[in-house]
Amino acid sequence: MKRYVTEFIGTFFLVLTIGLVVANGTPLGPLAIGSALMIMVYMGGHVSGGHYNPAVSLAVLMRGKLTGGEFGAYVVSQLLGAMAAAAISTLVTGAGFSPAPAPDASPLAALLIEFLFTFALALVVLNVAVSQRTQGNSFFGLAIGFTVGTGAFAGGAISGGAFNPAVGLGPTLVHLVTGGGSLAHVWLYLVGPLAGGAAAAAVFGMQEA
Repeated sequence: MKRYVTEFIGTFFLVLTIGLVVANGTPLGPLAIGSALMIMVYMGGHVSGGHYNPAVSLAVLMRGKLTGGEFGAYVVSQLLGAMAAAAISTLVTGAGFSPAPAPDASPLAALLIEFLFTFALALVVLNVAVSQRTQGNSFFGLAIGFTVGTGAFAGGAISGGAFNPAVGLGPTLVHLVTGGGSLAHVWLYLVGPLAGGAAAAAVFGMQEA
């Protein structure tokens, strides 16, 4: 149970940071988001692995480090954390939020950005937090947080910068319930990140061979 509570908490603070950054128009929002993830990874990495992302959990599952039942519980915990954070962000700021691609971005461009940076994130997680070769390192949180920050700075303006199905789905569902939002773009934040996580697991398998 403690692993699932940790996944809830970590995802909660990641998504809460995203919601507040979006509402406030924070100029260095991607840095705040990457830092939030880094902090939460250091907080809970030793308990749950610090995934806070169903695509990362999928990659870990595919490498045999989670069972199917554990994976399902991780995803539920992450989604609930994301929804709780989105609800509180909406309550505090009075504005709902949900990721969306740029109006002039093609679906293919947005999908590619979501796939590529989630692939990078999951591959970094596998190499710095799962691999036996790097066990006991002290830089895993920095590497993971900066990967998300990099993706948000580089591709956020194109795809919306979710790189995480919980970030793509949780706030969108809350936004719908509170009278806004749309499910039109949700598929981008499910297909792209989950495919990226699966591809990362395959590449990591080759690296470890």
